[in-house]
Parts: sequence; structure tokens; C-alpha cells
Amino acid sequence: MTFDHIVIGVGGMGSAAVCELARRGQRVLGLEQFEIAHANGSSHGLTRIIRLAYNEHPNYVPLLRRSYEMWRRLEADAGEELLVITGGLDLGASDSRVLTGALEACRQHDLAHEHLSTNEIKSRYPAFNVPDGFEAVYQPDAGYLRPERCVTAHVAEARKMGAEIHERENVLGWEQRHETFIVKTDRATYEAPSLVVTAGPWASKLVSELGAVAKPKRQVVGWFQPSEPALFEADRCPVFILDVEEGEYYGFPVDSRAPGFKLGRFYHLNEDLDPDAPRREPDAVDEEVIRRALRRYFPAADGPTRLIQACMFTMTPDRHFILDHHPEMPGLTIGAGFAGHGFKFASVIGEIMADLAARGVTDHNIEMFSLKRFTS
Repeated sequence: MTFDHIVIGVGGMGSAAVCELARRGQRVLGLEQFEIAHANGSSHGLTRIIRLAYNEHPNYVPLLRRSYEMWRRLEADAGEELLVITGGLDLGASDSRVLTGALEACRQHDLAHEHLSTNEIKSRYPAFNVPDGFEAVYQPDAGYLRPERCVTAHVAEARKMGAEIHERENVLGWEQRHETFIVKTDRATYEAPSLVVTAGPWASKLVSELGAVAKPKRQVVGWFQPSEPALFEADRCPVFILDVEEGEYYGFPVDSRAPGFKLGRFYHLNEDLDPDAPRREPDAVDEEVIRRALRRYFPAADGPTRLIQACMFTMTPDRHFILDHHPEMPGLTIGAGFAGHGFKFASVIGEIMADLAARGVTDHNIEMFSLKRFTS
């Protein structure tokens, strides 16, 4: 069977890429080894932060603005709420990377924001027990996405526009013959002049050049029952990034579709894993990593554990994405290494992947995401 494009991996990024290619009238096949919106990779967790005050690098902000637009378009197409605005906090000592990075993004891109003192944080957000001397950047446009519903919505829209998406079909391998990619699965063989790899933690198993620069890491997040639930409603507990001596933590208010106050530490224990043999069941050590911060900084949420889950981040050395063509096979487009902060960009990354696959170039500034930065 022959297509214009084959997309391997139909999670957050792949579902958006398939949808955007189908929107452009392309004959596209999406191959997913699990069911759509599964919990085996990186595109799940009930809620995922989206924010404009991007402490990681100011260059992300234009992509985020477009991402918001595209999420709202998907909401309209799907007829359901996918993006919930709560406002967002970046908290830390005055010289912390999280705080200074968020301020720099706000200043460079003229984002609405407030710079809060310790007393202002505690007065406005009594759930937060931050140390003396801490400051925060509040940015009102932040919130969270519902990742499983986002993936499902992208797939549904793609199918409406003629895309073919196969679930529970495992890719055994691929090769390029002349200018055609031949993809073999456990069901059939497919051909296309364009191959898009958005396979999350499995990307390095499909593209050998990613082996040293897109490393899967184990991540754990928990949901906890607050003793004072009202303090953790969205109007008093926006999404947040907290930079403390125990590490960088991220969290979410109580959501009607989630089991409690959600908290995790970025990169958890920095534990490498094989995505085909991951350690999925969290243990007491995993829980203690989260509870250490819960007890100290959110004592009113230090109640029973409602749910704790392991997932995967795929890390690059600089924690920035890879969005590029293969250096020797321009028909191969790669989206990888989203480092635990990529899901919010999925809608615009779908547009970028479609641009690169169908046009060879994109109007978005993706220079900092070149694969060549690791090989030149």
C-alpha cells in the first residue's frame, strides 16, 4: 500500500502531524503500536501544563502563541474543552533559573505578568508554603491541557479528513530504496516518499542517529488528597513550576476529571530505561521523592495518595527538542527529544512536521532544534 506520508508514532506529536497532513489533502498513514491515547509513553497523565512565561528559553514563546491558537481550533473542531486556563506561577529564589527565565521570557515578548514577593505569594495562594525570600512570576494565560483527549481529538479529526490510522500495529523496521521509504509492520508493508518519526521514547530505536541524543528517562507523578481541598481549586492554586533545593517540581490544581492535587519532580531520579522493558510500577522511593516536597511546600495536600504513575521523558543533552530532517535522507522527518516539556507544543509541532514533510521547510523558527547541533 502506498501513501504520501507515513507517520510512525501517533501520540501527542504524531497525532497532530497526521491531522495537519490530512488537513492539507495528503494521503497519510499513522502507525501506532498501542491503542490511541495509551499510557505507555509520554502523552498522558490527565493534565499537562501549557504556559507562555517559558523559563526554558524565550525562543519558545512564538511557538507557544501558535500552539494556543491551534489548540483552540482543535477544541472548536472537536466540540469539547481541551485547554483549561488557570494562570501559572514560576516560583524560586530571586536568582533561580526558573524565576529569572520566566521574567526574561515575559520581558522579551511583552507578556502580561506580575512579579510577586514572598508575602504576596502566601497571601494570594495560601496552599504554597514557600521559603522566605522566594519570589514568583504570575502569568495569566497559563493552564493545562487534557492530553488523552487532545490525542483522541487529533486522531478523530484526521480520520474525518481521510487519514488512515492503524492502532496496535508494531513497526518491525524500515528502509529507503531510491527515494521510497518501505515500512514493514507485523501486519503488512507500506511505501511512501516521506517518512515521519514521532515515536517518543522509541524514536532512537527507529533512527540510529538519535541513540546518543534522545535518551528515555523514567518519570513519576502523583495525585494526593488535600486535607483542605478548597485551597487547591484552580482559583487559588494555578499550575506552577517550583524551583527549590529538593529539585524542580511542577503541579496542578484539583481537576474534576482527575483524582486530586497533582505533583511531580522534573527528571525524577534521572533513571535511564528501555521503553520496551520499563519499570512501570512506582514504589515507596518514588513516592518519597514527591512527598518530600509535598510535606514541606504543600502541607495541606499531604494526605492519602490517590494515584501514582510512571511514564517516560525523552531527554536531549540540552533539554531542547529535535525537529529536523535526517542529515542523509531528506525525506525522513524527525520529531524527538521533547524532554518532558513538549506536550504543550504538540499542536504546533504537528504543523511543523507537516511543513517539513510536505514542503521541506517551515516558516516557524526551529533553528535551535536542529539535529546537527549534536553532530557538527
